[in-house]
Amino acid sequence: MFYCLSCVLPDTRPNLTLGSDGVCNACRVHRSKTEIDWKSRADAFDRLVAEVKARSRGYDCVIPVSGGKDSTWQVIQCLRAGLTPLAVTWKTPSRTSIGQRNLDNLVSLGVDHIDYQINPKVESRFMLRALERFGSTAIPMHLALFNIPLRIAVKFGIQLVVWGENSAFEYGSLNQAHTGVKLDQEWYRTYGVTHGTTASDWIGEDFTEKELAGYVGPHANELEQSGTHAIFLGWYFPWDPQSSLAVARAQGFQSQPTGARTGYYDFADIDDDFISIHHWLKWYKFGFTRLFDNLSLEIRNRRLTREQAIAIIRARGDQTPYEDIEKFCRFVGIEQAQFWKTCEAFRNHAIWKRQESGSWYMPDFLIEDWHWT
Repeated sequence: MFYCLSCVLPDTRPNLTLGSDGVCNACRVHRSKTEIDWKSRADAFDRLVAEVKARSRGYDCVIPVSGGKDSTWQVIQCLRAGLTPLAVTWKTPSRTSIGQRNLDNLVSLGVDHIDYQINPKVESRFMLRALERFGSTAIPMHLALFNIPLRIAVKFGIQLVVWGENSAFEYGSLNQAHTGVKLDQEWYRTYGVTHGTTASDWIGEDFTEKELAGYVGPHANELEQSGTHAIFLGWYFPWDPQSSLAVARAQGFQSQPTGARTGYYDFADIDDDFISIHHWLKWYKFGFTRLFDNLSLEIRNRRLTREQAIAIIRARGDQTPYEDIEKFCRFVGIEQAQFWKTCEAFRNHAIWKRQESGSWYMPDFLIEDWHWT
C-alpha cells in the first residue's frame, strides 16, 4: 500500500490515484477550488432558479434528504433562493432518534415532505444478499436513495433534483467529466455504490420484480422526455463539511451528543444504525476506514496537519461498530458468527497478511506500531 503524502488515504481507495509527486487526485482537485470563480457559479445558480421557476407549475425541485447537516444545508440554500421544494427521504429501517429529530427539524424549515419506506422484510433480505454477494450492506440503500427521488420527480413533473456535494469531486475521480454539475446515468453507475447493479439484476430466485419496485428508477428515455435533470449544489457553492454544518446548526440541526458514531465527525452518519457497517467494511476490502476519509477532508481544508491526523488515527484505534453489527444481525436474521464469516470472505489478501500468531495485519500500514487484533 502507498499513501498520499498530503492526506492519509491509500491508493487502494476506489477511484484514487497517486501522482508522481505522491499526492492523490482528490487533494489535487481540492486545490483547484481556489481557482474557481464562485461568484460566476452563484450567478449561474440564480439563472437556473429563474428558469426553473418560470417553467414549473407546482414544486420547483425535489431535494433528496436524510435530515443530516448536508441535506439541511441543501434545503436552506434552495429556500433562500426562492424555490418551492419537495423534500424526499428514503426511510432507513434503522433510523435513529436523533435522525428523526433532525428530519423533523428540516421539514419545519418550510417544505412538503415524502418519507418513503420500503417493506422491511424485503429490505432485510436484500441487505443480507448484498452482503453475501458483494461484501456491502448498503447497495439497497443506494439504489433507493438515488432512484426514489428521481422517480417521484418524473411522476410529479418536477424538472430539477438538487443533490449536495459531488463525491467524485470531493473524494477523487479518474474522469474529470464526473466532477461537474450534473448527476447523470454514467456518474451513477460509477459512484452510486451499487457495484454497477440495478434492481433488475437482483430479480430471480430471491426477489420478484414487484418486491423490488421501490428500488427502480425511471428509464433514461423517461428522464429525457420529462426534462428532469439532477444537479450538485456543491458545484455552484463551495462545499465543506464544517461550513455546511454551521449553516445547519444555525437552523436547529443537532450533532451526536456522545461523539462520533464512526469516523471523525460527531455530526455525520448519525441518522442510521447500519451505515457504520458499510463504512467499516472498507477496512477489510481496502485497508482504511471512514476516519481516513474524514481526516483527509480536514487536512485539505487546513484544519489539521497530516501528522495530527495520523495521531488521531493511532489514538482512535479500532472502530469496529460492534453494537450496530449486533442490531444488523437481528434485523436480517442471522447469527453474528455467520456475519463475521461472510465478511472474512471479502478480506483483501493483496494487502492483508497473516502473522505467525494467526492474526491479520497490513505490512505497509500507515502506522507502524498499530495494535493488530
